[in-house]
Amino acid sequence: MKILSIQSAVAYGHVGNSAAVFPLQRIGVEVLPVYTVNFSNHTGYGAWRGPLISPDDVREVITGIEERGAFPQIDAVLSGYQGGEGIADVIIDAVARVKAANPEAIYACDPVMGNAKSGCFVAPAIPILLRDRVVPVADVITPNQFELGYLTDTEPSDLASTLASVDRARDMGPRTVLVTSVERPDREDGTIEMLAVDDAGAWLLATPHLPFKANGSGDVTAALFTAHYRETRSAAEALARTASSVFGLLEQTLASGERELQLVEAQEHYAHPRMQFEARQVR
Repeated sequence: MKILSIQSAVAYGHVGNSAAVFPLQRIGVEVLPVYTVNFSNHTGYGAWRGPLISPDDVREVITGIEERGAFPQIDAVLSGYQGGEGIADVIIDAVARVKAANPEAIYACDPVMGNAKSGCFVAPAIPILLRDRVVPVADVITPNQFELGYLTDTEPSDLASTLASVDRARDMGPRTVLVTSVERPDREDGTIEMLAVDDAGAWLLATPHLPFKANGSGDVTAALFTAHYRETRSAAEALARTASSVFGLLEQTLASGERELQLVEAQEHYAHPRMQFEARQVR
């Protein structure tokens, strides 16, 4: 499998492509990473160095990949944090060109905007671009519950309202939706959930809620889910594999006492997930 991944990159720590590439490689995926920013570290530190990469430069890199004849072999395009406003057009164009070369390819969009605790942390124009232009051309989206609400102009909370929001998102274009960080009020104490929905049904999966913030975990989640879903075409199986791997990564990171994801140290969780969580069909 080959994935063209258009995301941010950092030198210190693991977010964007710096979080997504290695787990994908560890499960046997050939990744073609294209960077939208090249920062020293993620912005959660409040200070960082390095450039936003101009849309023209991002487009040039993608064109160079196309000129090597790679597009017919690409199975999925993955995008995450976009940085500047012009990147949306570059991604949409890249998806169209890849799909023209390989009609079986899918586009997975992680619509990175923010979360319920921090609010939006991207430029004000980015959420609107994602909602109006990028998400409608995606086959798979992986929002958290907060981002799902923004995309659909809803307030998902319990399972019924979250499913209704997912249905609105699917009406926008993408047929497969993974909702991360689902915090419905009637869930079991001490847990957090993910919900995956496609044409075959809807599946809910709960894991223990670990008490820390892990920048980049959503990027790992989107990457692994995209690869597993492209391989199996099963939302339930992709959800179970992804949840097991990401929980193992987070558990190992918490035990280390480090702020940054222990991405390399936890690699066995990607290659050999324990499959300790069950995806329960809810529709």
